[in-house]
Parts: sequence; structure tokens; C-alpha cells
Amino acid sequence: MPELPEVEALKDFLTEHLVGHEIVRVLPVAISVLKTYDPPPAAVEGREVTAVRRYGKFLDLVTDSGPHLVTHLARAGWLQWKDRLPDGPPRPGKGPLALRVALETGEGFDLTEAGTQKRLAVYVVQDPQQVPGLARLGPDPLADDFDERTFAGLLKDERRRLKGALRDQSLIAGVGNAYSDEILHAAKMSPFKVAASLTPEETTRLYEALRTTLTEAVERSRGVAAGRLKAEKKSGLRVHGRTGEPCPVCGDTIREVSFSDSSLQYCPTCQTGGRPLADRRMSRLLK
Repeated sequence: MPELPEVEALKDFLTEHLVGHEIVRVLPVAISVLKTYDPPPAAVEGREVTAVRRYGKFLDLVTDSGPHLVTHLARAGWLQWKDRLPDGPPRPGKGPLALRVALETGEGFDLTEAGTQKRLAVYVVQDPQQVPGLARLGPDPLADDFDERTFAGLLKDERRRLKGALRDQSLIAGVGNAYSDEILHAAKMSPFKVAASLTPEETTRLYEALRTTLTEAVERSRGVAAGRLKAEKKSGLRVHGRTGEPCPVCGDTIREVSFSDSSLQYCPTCQTGGRPLADRRMSRLLK
């Protein structure tokens, strides 16, 4: 799933390639991709892109005196830039293509989505705050005013475990499954620790891990072409998606806890005092 660092990199890439150019065609291919109908996608056609903005994991294409084209890539969505779009309209129902945006230069991009769970979402709205998920977003963890005091205030009464709290977009915008694992590993904290139980020293450590992990990931992604961002993300991860591999810090074996539709990875030595976390799903499978 694209998270804050990858979406930030896409924002920079699209700013370079879209701003100052005219959108001549928006072609929805998959019925499921459009979440709004008024104004229609054609409302952005013939308009110049004046800015590209990021809100959490949302991308916002701002057009001159017109609607915003807002995208959320969800779990399996991606943006593929084309220096030259294919001639002729795309064929619905063939492959992962969900929506195509064409510029007056012949360039443009495709929004694609792999798998059967169609969650990629595109909204055409007059104001980004009309997008339900965007309107509920918490603060951006890389914003200049997101200081340690703000972070501590968010966690003060939070009774959920750290893993769930960090992933909640209404609490903190932009962190997903992968980077929450990375942040907790950097902070040397159990994903099952209750957020409100943190001491002031632990809060400082987690805040610094949050900012450092995301900032470093953004820097790694900066300037990387859209098509290479997935590989760049994976190469920079130390524990997420690396079950069974040695921890790069201590050498212990990275372990996993599985859920119904996701999993988390962690290092027992670095994060849980050497104790493996209970994985009820795996326990059932082994019976």
C-alpha cells in the first residue's frame, strides 16, 4: 500500500510533470473507481493543472478555476506515468486499468489496481474537504507544527495498542501497515503496547522514530520515477515484509503476527524483551 513517503514522492513527480499543462481527457475504465458523479470527470477537461497537493495518503490535482481531482490509491492501487499514451480509448474490463488522464502533450498517467478488492477511489469535487476520508484526517506527522507536545496530546487518552493507533488516519495522517512496523522497530517498542501507557521518555522516543523514519523514507523516494517507487520502498524496509530474516540491528529472527487481512512484523529482541507475541491465527493453523 502506498503510504505517506510514496504519496509525497508522487506529489513531487506530478508537480513536475502536470503543473502548467492542460487535462484534455479523463477516461474512467472501471465503474468502481469513481466515487462522485457531480461534477462529472469531464469538468476538469480543458483546464490547466495549477498545483498538486498531498493530504495524508490522498493526492489532489488542483485545476484552474475548476474542480479538484482527488485520488486515494488504497491497498493495491498505483499510478503509472506514460510519456506517450496509447492511441484510442482503453477497453473496459481488460487488465488492472481503472482510469486514464491525458494531457495536451500526449503524456498522461494511468491509475491501476491489482487484485479483486476494488478500493482505489477517485473523486471530482469543488473542495477537497468534500471527500469523506480526507475530511476526517488527523494532523500530518511531517508538518512543521506537528511537535512532540501535539503528538503526546494525541496519545494521552488513547487506549488502543500502538500499532492500531499509528495506523488510524483520523489520529495521524499517512502512516500505514508498513511504516508503523518500521517506526515501532526504530523506537524499540512492542506493537501491542497501549498508547496511553507511554512514559514521557517513551513518547519522546516514539515521536523521534516517527519523524525520522518518515523523513528518511521521503528522502529516499525523492526524485525516484513513479514506476520505481514500490521497489524503493521495499528496499528501505528493515522489518516489514521480512519475516524469517535476521534483524539488521541485533540479528534476531524477525517474526510475524497475522490478522484476517494483514500482518505485522517485529523483532523480539529489539521490541518485546525477547518474548514472541501471540499469533492466534498461526496457532490455529498449526493445530
